[in-house]
Amino acid sequence: MHRHPNSSGGQRRFPSAAGRFYPDEPVELRSMVQDMLHKARELSGPSPKAIISPHAGYIYSGPIAASAFVQFARDQQVIRRVVLAGPSHYVPFHGIALSQAYSFSTPLGEVLLDQAAGESLARQGLVEIREDAHREEHSLEVQLPFLQEVLPGCSIIPLVIGEASPEEVGTCLEALWGGQETRIIISSDLSHYLDYETAKSIDYATACKIERLAADELDSADACGCAPVRGLLFAARNHALKCTTIDLRNSGDTAGPRQRVVGYGAFMFTTPASEISRS
Repeated sequence: MHRHPNSSGGQRRFPSAAGRFYPDEPVELRSMVQDMLHKARELSGPSPKAIISPHAGYIYSGPIAASAFVQFARDQQVIRRVVLAGPSHYVPFHGIALSQAYSFSTPLGEVLLDQAAGESLARQGLVEIREDAHREEHSLEVQLPFLQEVLPGCSIIPLVIGEASPEEVGTCLEALWGGQETRIIISSDLSHYLDYETAKSIDYATACKIERLAADELDSADACGCAPVRGLLFAARNHALKCTTIDLRNSGDTAGPRQRVVGYGAFMFTTPASEISRS
């Protein structure tokens, strides 16, 4: 197994975004997450194989994230592990970084890693073990309190995506695809620092690309998590998944001024009934 020199496997990964992106006090955090989930609308039909969820501060993107996570609730007894992939904001690198920590913690407790799945990915050369890419990264961490509330007891395979092609990310997701017990969460915001109306227009166009599974049409101006999103779209096309936009807003709709906003989208990818029946 290839490890980056800065790796320090076997440790607990402590939160770096608590108190900044979301409350660091457990009762306040749980209440906030529960309130957002309660206000989110659960759509009819099968729960998704995958979702895209934003990763900004909860006052800005939390309600949009909740609208994606609540779609898993009906399969709470079935889902046992989650592949969690998001972009690297702090450490530039090529490829896909896996943490070898035994758990990721939040103020709500610990989330265990699926160690066997991670070791399998490393043996196949699909990931690199490097803790430096995970240590300060918020794109995965901010998803965890929602996961802990909706899918308590689930294990995770946490993947920070650097420079990587849709095929590289898609192949990694395929290796973890599994059946009904495994779901995928892609962490991404949309446009950044445009005025409100421009952002609405661009984010709508991006949502249309995502719904068409058009991986080759997306770039980093559309979504900061472009690489993991494109990888999901690559895999989703192979599995004939259907994408539905659940929520599409920006910080001007939630808690910020409208002169300079960040866009957020919640998307769900559902499996054809024929594939569900075989799994």
